[in-house]
Amino acid sequence: MNKTDKPPFDPELLDGYVKIDQYNRDSVNRIADHYGDILKALGEDPAREGLLKTPERVAKSLHFLTHGYDINPAEILKSAMFKEEYSQMVVVKDIEVYSLCEHHMLPFFGKAHIAYIPDGQIVGLSKIPRVVDAFARRLQVQERLTNEIRDCIHDTLKPLGVAVVIECRHLCMAMRGVQKQNSVTTTSAFTGEFAQERTRNEFLRLITANLD
Repeated sequence: MNKTDKPPFDPELLDGYVKIDQYNRDSVNRIADHYGDILKALGEDPAREGLLKTPERVAKSLHFLTHGYDINPAEILKSAMFKEEYSQMVVVKDIEVYSLCEHHMLPFFGKAHIAYIPDGQIVGLSKIPRVVDAFARRLQVQERLTNEIRDCIHDTLKPLGVAVVIECRHLCMAMRGVQKQNSVTTTSAFTGEFAQERTRNEFLRLITANLD
């Protein structure tokens, strides 16, 4: 490299890279201040080396884990709706779910399986997992999360029916309280054609089938 050329990075900046965080600084500072007090209340020393940046990290983490409040899930669907004369079931299964229980603010995580039967309109397949994330990245209970996903797809796409099944492990059950590490919670919600046993059973068969 020519001596007059600038180096590709400044080695004094974070060991060679600059990290850009897109956060509301005032909000981060307010949350971080509270977490400093929480650490003290737990008997910790917020001034020790390992905890110096913990309050700020937790504040940024909470902003990321709850960024679904800033997203309109219906607009996600509207951005990729297309007219199509397809009237059979569309299934998107094994969608990863990560959320925070609103009772203890501990994670619950698992998979969502979603189907709809179009009525003249289909939606880009990637938009369905995005809708799941938009609702999951909020303080939640699994039951409400299931209904919100169903209602958003039903009200926006106006299909002949919607089916949602979510299976999750809850750390508020595994790490505290009843401490049942292997328990799984399953919730479901259906509209329209999926109220019929035959259609619902076909959906359940498809989400449990191994297509490999």
